[in-house]
Amino acid sequence: MSPPGDEVGLSPAQPHQPPRYRPPPNPGKLTHVTTHPQTPHHAPGHPLNPRILRPLWPTTPRQALSETAWLATTGLLPLISVVLLLTGTALGIALTPLLLGLLILTAVLRTARLFGGLHRRLAGKLLSLPLPPPPGTDLKPGLWNWLSARLGDRTAWRSVAYLLIRLPFALVAMIGSGALGFFGLASFSYPLTWLVETTPSHGLPVFNIQSDHWLGTFGWCASGAVVLTVWPAVVHLLAEADRLLLRTLVADPGLRERVRFLEETRATALDEAAEQLRRIERDLHDGAQAQLVAMAMKLGLAKEELAADTVDLGQIRTLVDAAHGNAKQALTELRDLARGIHPAALDKGLSLALSTLASSADFSATVSVELSRRPPPSLETIVYFAAAELMTNASKHGAGRCTVVVEDREDVLQLTVIDHGQGGAAIVPGGGLAGIAERLRPADGELSVSSPAGGPTVVTATLPLPR
Repeated sequence: MSPPGDEVGLSPAQPHQPPRYRPPPNPGKLTHVTTHPQTPHHAPGHPLNPRILRPLWPTTPRQALSETAWLATTGLLPLISVVLLLTGTALGIALTPLLLGLLILTAVLRTARLFGGLHRRLAGKLLSLPLPPPPGTDLKPGLWNWLSARLGDRTAWRSVAYLLIRLPFALVAMIGSGALGFFGLASFSYPLTWLVETTPSHGLPVFNIQSDHWLGTFGWCASGAVVLTVWPAVVHLLAEADRLLLRTLVADPGLRERVRFLEETRATALDEAAEQLRRIERDLHDGAQAQLVAMAMKLGLAKEELAADTVDLGQIRTLVDAAHGNAKQALTELRDLARGIHPAALDKGLSLALSTLASSADFSATVSVELSRRPPPSLETIVYFAAAELMTNASKHGAGRCTVVVEDREDVLQLTVIDHGQGGAAIVPGGGLAGIAERLRPADGELSVSSPAGGPTVVTATLPLPR
């Protein structure tokens, strides 16, 4: 007996086919795979979690130097910027009755935005904190539109808040860390002063470090060593506080939400791709492959009949006809499978593809496509499968007729499907409409449903078009 999956009836001279790839059961979400099991001491929220206990010392000398350079270079920037902003704001308020005052205020906000951008770029270079640049201001024609856009610039106002909050912190951090480092260096090198003959000085000492004998200087040296050891940790903690402030005020919250949304849609897209691969493998195994195996078996039997001493032409004709039927069925199933991946009619545009889809429906369907330009192929595919799913839902709920409208309005591609069924449709988890909404999400699409009891049901899908 041949093992499962062997090509029964094929000639032994043919090369052995490699085993089919079978995806592992329940592969799970690729973004949530962990390589090491969590222990109770490293569970989320536990005090010993390394994500909570960040290292107090810089991980590399280069990081320590970069963080020191950050405190040194940005220590006076907030002071300079705040002085300019306060001066410009006072002048702008004084001249507010005149148009010149509003122009000065817009210049103040523009200056704050520039200082915020400077801190953002320095943070990327010195703190290894890449912050994406904020979106540009959407300026519309007209003076008042220009003024309202400039005065309502959220990025500029966040920069103002960052500079005002960071001013006292920056001064204290720069002066405090500098004094601590200088004290540690002076104390650590104090024994060297005994090697140089000195003369009485009437100057004012900065750090009045004195010792009666040379051995006593090593106490100061030890204290300086301790201070120099702790000093990088102090600088690192100050830099961490700056990182937190930068993420909170300088980074665009809209971009943070966008990144979180893209991470979620990426995970969903990976799951859908894995599920589609499993579906294709299953359809090939249960459909076309089974038909090809049956065809091979029948051709093998026909070959054996031809090799016999007495040839039964009727039996051979029956076997060949059956094999021919298996081949035609396999071609049909492969064609349906390819249509499910990418319909060939889409190569000629949405209008032809949707018209072909409507002609195969078991109810009256009207298609209207009005586009000023052809959408990208990815959006056409999304719209096609969304329309196909909605027409299938309309057929299931007893709709006698259905209208499909596709149009573009103000850089938005809109699909509207109206069916006159029983109504009561809603987006519920696991339902067909929820699946359509998930299909729209990676392209920033939205789905809205209006379905009163008794109908009609109006489903609208919108997708932003690239500019």
